[in-house]
Amino acid sequence: MNNPIARLTSLLWTGLTVMGIRSSEEPSYRVLSEDGDIQIRLYQPMLIAETAIEAGYSQAGKIGFNRLARYIFGGNVQNKEMSMTTPVFRESIGQLETKNEATQHAPNINKWLMSFVMPPSFDLTTLPEPSDPLVIIESITAKKVATLRYAGSLNQERMTEYSQILSAWLDERHIKPLSSPRSAAYDPPWTIPSLRRNEIHIDIE
Repeated sequence: MNNPIARLTSLLWTGLTVMGIRSSEEPSYRVLSEDGDIQIRLYQPMLIAETAIEAGYSQAGKIGFNRLARYIFGGNVQNKEMSMTTPVFRESIGQLETKNEATQHAPNINKWLMSFVMPPSFDLTTLPEPSDPLVIIESITAKKVATLRYAGSLNQERMTEYSQILSAWLDERHIKPLSSPRSAAYDPPWTIPSLRRNEIHIDIE
């Protein structure tokens, strides 16, 4: 990066995200109700690029993010770059079973689905076609989503913890979930943990 303006812009963006100040575009939604850190939102239709990964939590995050980042930064049939949006979604989509001599049968959750939200300026006719067959474009209709916001590190243990909290909140209010929980990350890894915006999302009736 030899352009001094580009270097300055990059440094400024990094500094802002370290402090939890966000400039990336988010999908459009309206808050229907709120209870502390929990919100019920109505999301507008959106397009997502998604990919499935079979790996442990940390490794799956690296593989999935890099694969999707290549797509939006020009790794597509049209060689067209797109802007990065937030959040980055991740959810468990199953288990692969492993065996060892001690247990003979020990299931591990290590099949994941990661997705990026596409910029709203694109539709299915204008969105670049992925070059990688492992990147799939999906059209998501308008939907109601229960969300729980929290700060700190984003890892599998905290994802499980806050998923259980949100699921219990829905159960207490007899609200039917329509999806498994998924994490929503709004900040890069270098953001100060206490300033990070992490969420759990569950689609609801």
